[in-house]
Amino acid sequence: MGPIGIGRRTEDTGGNPPRVNIVALAILLASLAIGVLIARPNRDPIPLVVMAIVGAVLMQSPRIAQQWERAVILRLGRFIGLRGPGLFWVVPFFDRVSSWIDQRTITTSFAAEQTLTSDTVPVSVDAVLFWMVHDVQKAALEVQDYAAAVSWAAQTALRDIIGRTELTDLLRGRERIETELQQLIDQRSSPWGVTVASVEMRDVVIPDALQDAMSREAQAAREKAARIILGEAEKEIAHSFEEAARSYQNNPTALHLRAMNMLYEGLKEKGALMLIPSSAVESMGMGGLMGAAALQQQQLTNPGEAK
Repeated sequence: MGPIGIGRRTEDTGGNPPRVNIVALAILLASLAIGVLIARPNRDPIPLVVMAIVGAVLMQSPRIAQQWERAVILRLGRFIGLRGPGLFWVVPFFDRVSSWIDQRTITTSFAAEQTLTSDTVPVSVDAVLFWMVHDVQKAALEVQDYAAAVSWAAQTALRDIIGRTELTDLLRGRERIETELQQLIDQRSSPWGVTVASVEMRDVVIPDALQDAMSREAQAAREKAARIILGEAEKEIAHSFEEAARSYQNNPTALHLRAMNMLYEGLKEKGALMLIPSSAVESMGMGGLMGAAALQQQQLTNPGEAK
C-alpha cells in the first residue's frame, strides 16, 4: 500500500479547486466601478482598462485561510512567515503562498503484507495512524511531502516491529505493540513537525494452514485440561471413599445401616436388579437382608402365589 498524501493543499500543484475569495472579487469590482466613473465623462476606455489591470493585480493580495489552516509565505523564494487563520495580505508578484498546512487530526491507513515475524511466520497487518502537524514551519521546510513521509515511516516501522516479534506476542500483545509502534513513528516524524496521537492495529492475517494448526493445538490443550480436571475429581472421590471406609471400619452398626439403605434404594422400584459382589455380602452381612428383600420383591411381583 503506497503513501496517502493528506493534509496539505499546495497552490502550485492545483490539487484542490481554488476557493472563491470574496475580498478579491470586491476589489476587482470596485476597480472596475472606478474605471467606469472616470471613463464616462470623456468616453475614453483607457481609464477603464487601466483600472481593470490595477484591480486584477490588487485582487492577488488578499487571501483567506480556514480556521484549521496555516499558509506558508515565501518572498522571492525565501520563507518570511506563516499566515492565518482568517484574512491576510501578500505582496503581488513578490510573495507566494507555497502551501496550506492542515493542522487537524489526520487519519492514514497503512499495512505490511506478507512480512516475516521473528519465528519466520508470514503475516499481513493492517493499521490506522492518527497524527497531526504541530510545527507548520518544519512540515513545510524540512520535508518535501510530509504526508507521504509519515505514511512511509509508518509502514517501515510496522515491518521493523513485526520482524522482531514472535507470532504469539503479535496476536496477544497488541496494546504493547501499538504503543511501541506509536513511539517509533513519532520519533521518526518529530523532526518534520508531525506528532503521532495513536496507532491502532485493525487486523492480523495469518496463513490458513497455520490457523488450522493453531485451532487443533487449542482444541488439544482444552482436551488435556479436561482430562486433568477429571483425574483430579477421581482423586477427590477416592479420598472420600477412603475416609468413609475408615468410618465404617470400627462401626458395624453404621455399616449395616448403609447396607440396608443401599438395598432399599436399589429395590424400591419394581423390576429392579442389583449385582453385588460376594465379598460385600460376606463382609457387610447382607445375605439375610438380601433374602428378605428378594422375598418381598417376589410378593410384590406375584401376589397370588404368596397367598
